[in-house]
Amino acid sequence: MYNIALFGAGRIGQVVHSVNIDAHPETNLYSVIDPFGENAQKIADKFDCKIQTVEEAMQDPNIHGVLIASATDTHAELIELAAKAGKAIFCEKPVHLDMDRVKQCLQVVEAEKVPLFIGFNRRYDPQFKAVKERLSLGMIGKAESLLIISRDPSPPPVEYIKVSGGLFRDMTIHDLDMARFIMGEEPVSVYASGSTLVDENIGKAGDIDTAYIVMRFPSGAMATISNSRRSGYGYDQRLELHGEKGVLAAKNLHEDAVEMWTDEGCQYAKPEFFFLQRYEAAYQAEWKHFVEVLSGKSQPAVTGYDGQQALYLADKALESLKTGQEVKLD
Repeated sequence: MYNIALFGAGRIGQVVHSVNIDAHPETNLYSVIDPFGENAQKIADKFDCKIQTVEEAMQDPNIHGVLIASATDTHAELIELAAKAGKAIFCEKPVHLDMDRVKQCLQVVEAEKVPLFIGFNRRYDPQFKAVKERLSLGMIGKAESLLIISRDPSPPPVEYIKVSGGLFRDMTIHDLDMARFIMGEEPVSVYASGSTLVDENIGKAGDIDTAYIVMRFPSGAMATISNSRRSGYGYDQRLELHGEKGVLAAKNLHEDAVEMWTDEGCQYAKPEFFFLQRYEAAYQAEWKHFVEVLSGKSQPAVTGYDGQQALYLADKALESLKTGQEVKLD
């Protein structure tokens, strides 16, 4: 049984990570760490675990691994502390919003030789994973173009926007990682265009809420990402991969699978409301993989390098947005 310390008792910590740690037969939610005592107490009461400080958790020899789901600006420091303490590390994206800080952090991880897994959970979504696997099996031949549609049901509060790092680092970063994952190549250029159409206060905060990003790959293939902070019909998460022999499409998951057909037309449920529902299976699958990392059966499939590359692409997309030009990539 592996004892896990959970850093962060916010929404995702309470609803997703604490539940998955507790549900897995090989992991035990040993402790929770959060500066907001009320949130930590909720998890401690529900799962009968300890409440610890950062220092206590890092020094506790009974803890085998840490799951970092705290505020973004704490990730890099907690990763470094955990690495120096010899703990296996699961960290939600991103490592940090500053590239130099990311590189510094990953150097510490490399020096300490501890496993680090970055939580790009969409790689573990059964629908998207099936697209990747069927491409690898040659079912549609060589990949030629990828379309990723990712639209939130509604924008977050402007207070969150101000500290999020912006649309590209906060939201699009998942899609940038997905493009790398599906295509199996590093892009050679990126072009981004965006607007503020959903909430003028987002624009006043210096961000955008609607964007298109186009990436080119060494093979000549292209990927297009469509983002919006608003979708009046639910959480819109779709992917279409076109190849020389056909197309693979992963559609939305709906609130239920019942359709009603009458002479007036067809009615069916909206897409799942938000990420907690849409990616429930993905969160469970990535935790299962991390347990295999803990046991030494696997190496992290999503590494610190993947986190660094996704942030790099987000930064270059922002550069393209500001200059209006396609940006060539190293």
